[in-house]
Amino acid sequence: MNSTAPKEKQPSQFLKKMRYWFKRLLQLMQLKEDTDYEATIDNITKSVTFQGMNLWILFFAIIVASVGLNVNSTAVIIGAMLISPLMGPINGLGLAIGIFDEELMRKSLTNLVIMVVISLLASTLYFFISPLGDAQSELLARTNPTLYDVFIAFFGGSAGIVALSRKNQPIAVISGVAIATALMPPLCTAGYGLATLQFRYFFGALYLFFINSFFIALSTFLFVRYLGFPETRYVDQKRATAVKRIITIFTIIVIIPSLIAAINMIRETAFHTQAKKFVTEIQETPYFENRQVFNVERKFSRTEPVITMSVVGAPLTSADITEIQQTMRTDYGLKNSKLVIKQTGETIDITKQNEIIENMLNKKDEVIQHQDSIIQSLRSKVSDMEQSQSLSTQIAKELYVQYPDLADFALETIYYSNPQTGNSETIPTVYLKWKDGNSHKQAEEAIVKWLKVRLEVAELKVIH
Repeated sequence: MNSTAPKEKQPSQFLKKMRYWFKRLLQLMQLKEDTDYEATIDNITKSVTFQGMNLWILFFAIIVASVGLNVNSTAVIIGAMLISPLMGPINGLGLAIGIFDEELMRKSLTNLVIMVVISLLASTLYFFISPLGDAQSELLARTNPTLYDVFIAFFGGSAGIVALSRKNQPIAVISGVAIATALMPPLCTAGYGLATLQFRYFFGALYLFFINSFFIALSTFLFVRYLGFPETRYVDQKRATAVKRIITIFTIIVIIPSLIAAINMIRETAFHTQAKKFVTEIQETPYFENRQVFNVERKFSRTEPVITMSVVGAPLTSADITEIQQTMRTDYGLKNSKLVIKQTGETIDITKQNEIIENMLNKKDEVIQHQDSIIQSLRSKVSDMEQSQSLSTQIAKELYVQYPDLADFALETIYYSNPQTGNSETIPTVYLKWKDGNSHKQAEEAIVKWLKVRLEVAELKVIH
């Protein structure tokens, strides 16, 4: 009995330790005791205004970020984020809504517009004069908002307000960089869209900027309310009620479309994830034993997303396609999605594909070899023509010295054909023309004998 008593007490002791450590963890995570309300409101209010130095820093930072996006350099983009002052107006907006401060909200909105305008002017100016006009992957990534952008904005904003509200701010700069990560690239991409008149880039990037700004402001608002920041006091109670009503209406107007956009992004991300998983796994089933998928397209829409698969091999029957679509909807959560399977209409034995490809490559090699032989033959003929032309020029110079009365001279190898006998041959032929127009028989005979020796040929024809 004594030996079993300690074993019975062990579970209760373990639970007590767990409860103790859990309470200790909650105590360590408490934020309110270390919150400096007055200093936080003062710091955020000061950071809202964009003028003088802040405007110039923003302008230069946007130019640097635009260069990084243009040359596809992540390092340059990060460098630009280190000097960008973008977090002020957005944090100010979240704080203003949280403490019902009408003046701070108006000031934050005004400076947010100024910030956007300056950023668009800087990025548009750069991309307008930049010789690199192609959209790189870093630019394209800032045109379509995703669920990950929402996470970056919300948790970056949360880190920012938590750090800013501490009595000591050891990570305020780092959190500011995290926030800027979600703001600066979309503004640069919007400027690229304006400079190149590609408005799908412009509106897509501005939409991403709006989503990011909203979730940064939302995280600020939630922590301001959680930490119990004091509300702004108004002398006139009616004015205080009116301000709260205006801010509440403004918040609802902004929140509703933002939440709808966020829900759509979540649905789109989930669709692409499940569609990719479905396409990968369905190819391992017996349906595709003698078939191969060579192209897949995924197109999301709120009403009916579409997955298009291009298949080569034995044609699938209507029953097969119906079963595959049913599997897609039931096993992969793609209930409202449509499956389109494009088939070649021909039966191709997959096991013989390597042989077919090899034959195609061999034919390609034969064509290349034939073309190479033709090119080599043409090069040889061109070389012979160049040598003949050079030899003719040299012989002409020698003849003009020996026979000053010679007016024109030409030397060419001509292809002769006899229609009666059908025989053909190539014979060097000389064209001679004298200045006086008369026949110089002796001179021509001497020239022919000399040319036969000079050219090392047995036959030579002369044309007057």
